[in-house]
Amino acid sequence: MCPELADIGQRRLEERYLCLIGTLRRDGWPRISPVEPFLVDGDLMMGMMKGSRKAADLLRDPRLVVHSIVTSWDADEGDVKLYGTAQPVTEPEPRNALFQAITQAHGWSGPPSFAEDPAYPVYRMDIDRAAYVRFDGSSWQDWTWDPRRGLSKRSHG
Repeated sequence: MCPELADIGQRRLEERYLCLIGTLRRDGWPRISPVEPFLVDGDLMMGMMKGSRKAADLLRDPRLVVHSIVTSWDADEGDVKLYGTAQPVTEPEPRNALFQAITQAHGWSGPPSFAEDPAYPVYRMDIDRAAYVRFDGSSWQDWTWDPRRGLSKRSHG
């Protein structure tokens, strides 16, 4: 991904350690769910509860969107959207690195109890496209990136 947008995306996702993801349900309808994304060794990773519907959605259809949470009416913090696919992570090393990041972020004294459970779903996101929108009063910025066209910045208002 392009460095400018990657820096903004990392900052926005790490400000709250919570975002929304969109997955596709079995019947094709979208599902919106909260998740905690973490950058681990350069990969965007997410753990999900065992038996969660969003994890089942991603096993069936790996397409997803990750959206940073907008918390103010003015939306002046900007919102980031990442589009791509989720890849299951089964190797112990990256799974343990994610659990360490979760432990540190929550201030826990040790790894979570589910860290040893291989049924606990962990995904890494392959990012295909990204977008960033930021409002500033009556004007706004709209950035988009994809690997074919690169970064495009537009200002409105």
